[in-house]
Amino acid sequence: MPHPTPQALETFAALHKACAAFGTRLFTVTVMDEANLITHRAYTSHPVEYPVSGTKPVTRDGWYDQCIAERQVFVANTTPEFARYFFDHALITSLGLGSCINVPIFPASGAVLGTVNLLAEEHHFTSERLADYASLITRHHAALLDAMS
Repeated sequence: MPHPTPQALETFAALHKACAAFGTRLFTVTVMDEANLITHRAYTSHPVEYPVSGTKPVTRDGWYDQCIAERQVFVANTTPEFARYFFDHALITSLGLGSCINVPIFPASGAVLGTVNLLAEEHHFTSERLADYASLITRHHAALLDAMS
């Protein structure tokens, strides 16, 4: 996904706004390029630190196993929980962020198209907030599938 369509950007912006209401401080959407083992950033709330033109290598590690292979939400409520998987953990913590969730977006049958990535202060992602975020993403799921395809 070299350049998201205006409709895709509207979808991402609407979800960003809804997630920000629950306390998300950094919001990105990445689209998976499994063949080349990279993700492309399609949307960002922080264009200086995380520009849309950015890519990130995909390493087949515990994060990949959980989020991409098993299609499960990755939750880390402290920096040490995500630092072993994210090479940019120093930048993340410099922004005052210490927790994240990565939500894989995928059709009923098929591979993960990408992830919605939410970051906030440490211990932000309580079970109640995770339920709120899951509900938001479920409401936007069809539009996200279209936007990431």
